[in-house]
Amino acid sequence: MKVFHRTLFLAILLFSMPFASAGDPFSEERFKELQAAKQPVLIDVRADWCPTCKKQGIILAQFQKDNPQCGLTILNVNFDKQKEWVKHFRAPRQSTLLLYRGDKQVWFSVAETRADVIRQNIFNSVKACGENA
Repeated sequence: MKVFHRTLFLAILLFSMPFASAGDPFSEERFKELQAAKQPVLIDVRADWCPTCKKQGIILAQFQKDNPQCGLTILNVNFDKQKEWVKHFRAPRQSTLLLYRGDKQVWFSVAETRADVIRQNIFNSVKACGENA
């Protein structure tokens, strides 16, 4: 019974926390501007109701805080309201992450919530991050 209550408490805590978002709202203009400048950009296809997206948002926000030298910009595509961009990025569902360096896609992931995997893929793909992995 203690395990059940602990699990219930954690679930309530997770869903009552404010929705973590590490980036800015997606716009085509901003995305093209970042690509033209050869800046690293992570597209985060997310939904407000998605617990996996919430976990990813926490990981990405911590990554941004810990690694400002990476110069990574995160743009959030709203899964429910920006369907044309969900289709454009071929996101099979919310919680899809796509990493671009210039106009080249260098990483694609769906529902990944392991912080070490997300961090390592960003470090491997973004030269400005250096050897911080």
